[in-house]
Amino acid sequence: MSLTFVLCFSLFACLLPPSTPLSSSPYLSPTILSPNYQKMLKAFKIYIYPKSETLSFDSKVESLFYSTLKRSNFITQNPEEAHLFFIPHSFNSAVSPRAAASVVSNYRTEYIYWNRTLGADHFYLSCAGVGHGADRNVVELKKNSVQISCFPMASRLFIPHKDTTLPPLANVHAPHAPANKSVNYFAYVRYNWVKESKLVEELLADPEIFVESEPSDQLTYESRLAGSKFCLFEYGPDVTAIGEAMSYGCVPVVIIGRPVQDLPLIDVLSWQRIAVFVGTGGGARELKRVLGRVVVDGYDEMRESAVAASKHFVWNDTPQPYDAFHMVMYQLWLRRHTIRYAEREWV
Repeated sequence: MSLTFVLCFSLFACLLPPSTPLSSSPYLSPTILSPNYQKMLKAFKIYIYPKSETLSFDSKVESLFYSTLKRSNFITQNPEEAHLFFIPHSFNSAVSPRAAASVVSNYRTEYIYWNRTLGADHFYLSCAGVGHGADRNVVELKKNSVQISCFPMASRLFIPHKDTTLPPLANVHAPHAPANKSVNYFAYVRYNWVKESKLVEELLADPEIFVESEPSDQLTYESRLAGSKFCLFEYGPDVTAIGEAMSYGCVPVVIIGRPVQDLPLIDVLSWQRIAVFVGTGGGARELKRVLGRVVVDGYDEMRESAVAASKHFVWNDTPQPYDAFHMVMYQLWLRRHTIRYAEREWV
């Protein structure tokens, strides 16, 4: 697939900060979220089922989300006023579909709420995703309930528009990009960000692209991000540094040969205004040609959008307005409308 094939994604809306010009907004409909977000803060209620075991998650970001959720004002002790129900179970990588089916079966028999929607108003955490199975309980869990996973996510275990991913836990605290960016490099890449050996060799040979294995310290790393127009990532585990790049005004370039459907905050951010998505087959020369066109057609607006969006990748011990925790909650708020069935006996 040629690198000239640039993948664009149109998503949902969020708040446009007063300091962000409309031309560089990272959101599709800047006016929608502000009133919706306030409604969420006032009305949104989550019921957490009593947990029967100590939870052991695969990742720190899952643990942080869960601990923050428990302390939040979204929690209600009255399940009848809840919009959504959280399943407090460790659906970690060691949990088989058979074990997941047993968990759902217990909630189905002990409580009335699962059967009202067949699980559509329930959500759970699973960093790697729950596997598929033939058991009815697993089918309903996978098909109906909202799975909150880590980014990036295996496509076969992720259902777009239903499931969502957590913004990666990274060293991002607030946007750091200077208003007038001093550019030292056309593009910056660390070895672990791009693993295709031929492409790495071509990037190493280009004097405008800075490639290094590991920065000597955090300040050096930050200066690399702040001093580069673009930061290159191959889609995979190391793409989680995308939030850090955005924070320092380094426009992310994601190299992937297929559409990406598990982007963090995909119901909030208009990713085609924040990052460049390119195919895998054109080599460094074609990559530079594509990015050169971006520079001509609107790089400054894309950079400003990336910086503005980076605040939504910030995880705080004490949640702050519009931070990562609140934006994940907002995505759940968008999923709160479900069909509830009349109570009946199940065979």
